[in-house]
Amino acid sequence: MKIVVLKFGGTSVGTTDKIKNVANIVHDYIKKKYKAIVVSSAMSGVTNKLINKSKEISNNFSNSEYDVLVSSGEQVACSLIAGRLIHKGLKSRSWLAWQIPILTNGPFKYSRINKINKKKILNYLKGGGIPIITGFQGLNEDLRITTLGRGGSDASAIMLAKFFNAEKCVIYTDVQGVYTTDPNKLIKAKKIKTISYEEMLEMASLGAKVMQPISIQDARLNRVDIEVKSSFLKKKGTLITKRSNITSNKIITGITSTQNDAKVTLVGVKDKPGVAASIFKPLSKNLINVDMVVQNISANGNETDLTFTVKSEDLNRTKKIILENKKIKFRNLLFDKNVSKISIIGVGMVTTPGVTFRMFQSLANKKINIQVISTSEIKISVLIDKKNVNKALKILHKEFTLDK
Repeated sequence: MKIVVLKFGGTSVGTTDKIKNVANIVHDYIKKKYKAIVVSSAMSGVTNKLINKSKEISNNFSNSEYDVLVSSGEQVACSLIAGRLIHKGLKSRSWLAWQIPILTNGPFKYSRINKINKKKILNYLKGGGIPIITGFQGLNEDLRITTLGRGGSDASAIMLAKFFNAEKCVIYTDVQGVYTTDPNKLIKAKKIKTISYEEMLEMASLGAKVMQPISIQDARLNRVDIEVKSSFLKKKGTLITKRSNITSNKIITGITSTQNDAKVTLVGVKDKPGVAASIFKPLSKNLINVDMVVQNISANGNETDLTFTVKSEDLNRTKKIILENKKIKFRNLLFDKNVSKISIIGVGMVTTPGVTFRMFQSLANKKINIQVISTSEIKISVLIDKKNVNKALKILHKEFTLDK
């Protein structure tokens, strides 16, 4: 069988008119002799409304009941899609994760798919049916509904593509694909035709909102090619695939920026073994992700200034944890929420010298000060004043010829 997995995001199924459009897209694949497995998110805004209801009920709403509650949104969308396909004379029905079943492990709210029972869906496909499967959810060993985290419908589609050995996995959304940078911030941003898993993973984790990092990681580990495209325009999207399939000669593939970073600086920390671990261990225990880190040693070697970044929403908890930490001593504690992280990403920098210099010099030419630096094999990130974000994006986009 020639199987295609089609995933539709919340904006693609946000209204009944949009759901009719989704049904037309699915029908087009059927006309091309594909066996289509459809995965749907909840209609846009529904999941947030359900989460808000849980907060109105309790300040400590049960995680297991949270999963039951928020998974209901996908059920509605899938039923409407199936209903429209039936209206068009096609054989279709909705499938909830427990009816297949899609088996998961891990905690509520953050489970991962480890097995999909294929028999029922394969039989349904062979009989000419179009299964409409709820994304974002699964079933654990205690037969409780679980969810896969925000953006989890992408993960559902990717794992279905893996287990059913699909020829294609297409993620339909409200954008035409992945862009060199946020087109809302830079009008010269260009759609990327092909991007590697590694580049997309970096871009997703550094601010690009097209897909969640965990879904990209699933695709990379399982070698599932993904096409990201618009459900509203009949144009080619962006193919996310392995490095060996990419022939682009671009050094840098994309540039990202963040709006929710905060800088924390401990001034005058006693410089001795284990101090950094004492600072970061309680943050880790409280699930606060520390990103960029820089340490400056004083001239006498007795003290150090330690700077790192966290998400803005974690800043108050970070401050409280540090102030309550009796294992560390410091002279001052500084915070700055008016910062943004700018990152250039590209597998081309692995074999190209001078990329770091070009980035730093371009920013310096525009009087943009770099506060913190972090690097990996295929990305360079710098922390700058938030007011300079758009200027930095523009100059770096031009420097690495991404607007051509």
